[in-house]
Amino acid sequence: MPTHKKTAVITFSPQGLVLARRLRTAWPGCALFAHAAVPAPRGVKRFDRVRELTTRLFPGMRALVFIGASGIAVRALAGCLRDKHADPAVVLVDAGGRFAVSLLSGHEGGANALALDTANILGAEPVISTTTEAVKTAIVGVGCRRGTPAGRIIAAIRRGLKLADVAPNEVRWLATAEAKRREPGLLEAARKLGLPLRIMPDWQMRRGGPEVTPSPFVKAAINLPAVAEPAALTAGRNTTLLLKRQASNGVTVAVARENCW
Repeated sequence: MPTHKKTAVITFSPQGLVLARRLRTAWPGCALFAHAAVPAPRGVKRFDRVRELTTRLFPGMRALVFIGASGIAVRALAGCLRDKHADPAVVLVDAGGRFAVSLLSGHEGGANALALDTANILGAEPVISTTTEAVKTAIVGVGCRRGTPAGRIIAAIRRGLKLADVAPNEVRWLATAEAKRREPGLLEAARKLGLPLRIMPDWQMRRGGPEVTPSPFVKAAINLPAVAEPAALTAGRNTTLLLKRQASNGVTVAVARENCW
């Protein structure tokens, strides 16, 4: 598991601290900072002025995650910005844990990937505004049996895209269920394809809608209606299913399109 020794999570409220501690569980080595007015357990560092804290942390960190209002983060960052190739990744999460926004250094600094990782951990919606990413509208939902090798998953994804008449460079991300969060073959497939993997919360997967083809096997195994179709449909906004579930060699694939315009 990678460490996050140069990642700082900064929060301003008791609600934000709950989210921050969930991030620290998933990110070994990251530092937690809570405002002095927030009751906090041992191991959480305290601060009084966020601008002073940010100025001190900014040059030596790879990533900063603010949990709180966007205005506070923006004002704290004012005066720190240098160059997009040198600045750390900055992600903003609201105190309700609803959204994880890639705020600064999206491509070069890795904030886009960090926003997705944050969203996957918290069950939030990742917000990525980088134009080259925002214009991608295809989502590939993927399910697989435990232990399925990456090569088989990649082949199924490529076959699904071909059947849906979708080019690989149109894909925004792959999407799957929480139960597949640590599936080695799926993680390797996403890495080799160069596609982000979004983990969809179970409660969203259960709201996939009438388009979803029920799977008795999945229902019995993980109490979801299916994996590939609801993942593809719920991992985007205003989605339409282009390719219904295709099953092959222990892998299921479905393709959806976001209707953005």
